[in-house]
Amino acid sequence: MRSFTSEQVSCGHPDKVCDRIADSILDAYLEKDPLSRVAVEVLVKNEHIILAGEITGPADIERKEQVASALDGIGLSYDFVLEDLIFSQSPDIAMGVDSGGAGDQGIMFGYACDETSECLPLSYMLATDALKELRALRHPLLGADAKSQVTVRFDDSGVPSIDTFLISTQHSEELGTEDVRSIAGSVMERTAERYGLNTDFRKLCNPTGRFVIGGSFGDAGVTGRKIICDTYGGGGRHGGGAFSGKDPTKVDRSAAYMARYLAKHLLRKYELKEAEVQLSYAIGMRDPISVAVKADGKWDGRMAEECLENFDLTPAGIISFLKLREIRYSDISAYGHFTNQDMPWEKA
Repeated sequence: MRSFTSEQVSCGHPDKVCDRIADSILDAYLEKDPLSRVAVEVLVKNEHIILAGEITGPADIERKEQVASALDGIGLSYDFVLEDLIFSQSPDIAMGVDSGGAGDQGIMFGYACDETSECLPLSYMLATDALKELRALRHPLLGADAKSQVTVRFDDSGVPSIDTFLISTQHSEELGTEDVRSIAGSVMERTAERYGLNTDFRKLCNPTGRFVIGGSFGDAGVTGRKIICDTYGGGGRHGGGAFSGKDPTKVDRSAAYMARYLAKHLLRKYELKEAEVQLSYAIGMRDPISVAVKADGKWDGRMAEECLENFDLTPAGIISFLKLREIRYSDISAYGHFTNQDMPWEKA
């Protein structure tokens, strides 16, 4: 018997607010000029929002308008104080990207497993779907900030059941603890039932008993601080690079999407239980430094060679293959970058 736990956070979590702002700014630049170079970092605390990074693109983008639009889309309309510390991309970095090379060195992992139809870990999908449903309720007394965590237990035959389901959700003073727990408990049970799983699990909701102050007024937020929530819920390894606020010339984003495509492709082609792909790049160089594949727990050089032979893994090749200049990135800034099966990297 084994157990595995994954977590997820909502679009109103302060870190995800930052990711949404960063990707909204990215979208605005790519819409005007698909060749814009964008690397935006965001910090929020209370009503203060700080933008930092490098952008080379159209000069007429009103970044404050993009910040306001991003907040409004989450349901967080308030007067904010903006500090903008964005400058042009370094010419040293641009030189490598202009020649078709990677914009930085780094390692990226893609992962897929057979636990769900999305080829993602069951615990991760449960945690994600529960928060999506909680958001869809549009309950007037629930806030935008929420977190979930699910522990799935697998018996010796591999049959799963839910051990513990946790939801912490921001709420109004008017909504009592038992009412919040009733709403969250119903969401947990409905989510479990959709997967044909047990509902007699341990339910935890707002364990401290109160979650009225949320978002940036309860905690600071920073871009790229929820990389496990963005990917595989801990089920697969992560190279450490975040996605949001980065245009597709950044291999932290584009190569991670391609690695996911390859992992899912191999999983289905060879009917594996798990597949993991690692890509690595050097700044200014087009081709990956290495490609590694682990299939059902074993390194497989033949599959790695297959990836190299059948796919263009240069930054430009990945951008073209996955149509990465046509994506609206703010739409996937929350609830996982691999859960939306309409995205091109999910079409493996």
